[in-house]
Amino acid sequence: MFGACTVARGWLLSYTFVMSLTSKSPRAVAAVALAIGERGLPRYAHRFAPQTFTQPHLLACLVLMRFYKTDYRGIVGILADNPTLCAGLGLTRDPHFTTPAKAQRRLIRFAAVRGLLAASVKLLQPRRRRIRRAAADATGFESSRISPYFVRRRDRSSGKPTTSRYTRFPKLHAIADTATHLILAAYPKRGPTPDVGELGLILSQLPSALQPRQLLADAGYDSEPNHQRLRDTLGIVSLIPPRIGRPSNKPATGKYRRLMQRLFEHRSRIGYGQRWQVETVFSMLKRNLGHAVAARSYHAQNRDMLLRCITHNIMILRRNSRAFRQSRSGVIDLSF
Repeated sequence: MFGACTVARGWLLSYTFVMSLTSKSPRAVAAVALAIGERGLPRYAHRFAPQTFTQPHLLACLVLMRFYKTDYRGIVGILADNPTLCAGLGLTRDPHFTTPAKAQRRLIRFAAVRGLLAASVKLLQPRRRRIRRAAADATGFESSRISPYFVRRRDRSSGKPTTSRYTRFPKLHAIADTATHLILAAYPKRGPTPDVGELGLILSQLPSALQPRQLLADAGYDSEPNHQRLRDTLGIVSLIPPRIGRPSNKPATGKYRRLMQRLFEHRSRIGYGQRWQVETVFSMLKRNLGHAVAARSYHAQNRDMLLRCITHNIMILRRNSRAFRQSRSGVIDLSF
């Protein structure tokens, strides 16, 4: 999908946007998961580990579990029924269902997730020095198959205010590359909560090697401290609409919010329209990997959302990467 050319003030501004495609092949997804695990994880958890399965093998099993939208027992049954898939992964035996369950608690942590997301981006773009533009936003998942996560505030039939019903739901903050739809950083928590005070949480999970030149966000993140952190501390150009507060014709408080007022007078010229690419990422997450989180406890739900982010990058990676054909172990060939 290619964008058209736009003419503004006599200058020809052209851009090309390529829609990211996701792989539907479980063997291909497992191969890339194994390659990323070997680059982002140690081979074994410690020197006295049983060494029956390597940590990259366990990561590949977890990614396949999320790819198939199943649970621990389900992925063990799938592997048992697919000896070709097990042989391609280099598994010498079928794991017990408690093995991926314990592996998820051990592997899906913030430090490991940062390394795995960074490894996925480097595999897709090995020569790219810095990401040009990224977008930040948050989305909610359903904690069950039937309970919605939105807040009901007004009766549609009468238009009168009704008693608000707040439902707690798993919430995911993410920063995504607008050009490739790869997730650069993720921070899960529980909603509903305002976004304005949570930009620092997601920025704390952004590896320094993946810091973009420009970060786009919606008005929910509008505050002078957020601009100061992005521009003064991290050196990232921020673009956030200055809409927090009562509507007024007066200049906004803070020099960066006043700068935003001047810039957003010409919204079409500053590239803010690419912010919706992060909405595309959330749509891909929910369509491909499910909109409901099956876990029940708070920490298990957070691990599930982080695993979805890793799986999302791996599914994009297989359709776009051509540079890496074989893992370090020599078992997996990515050329199929």
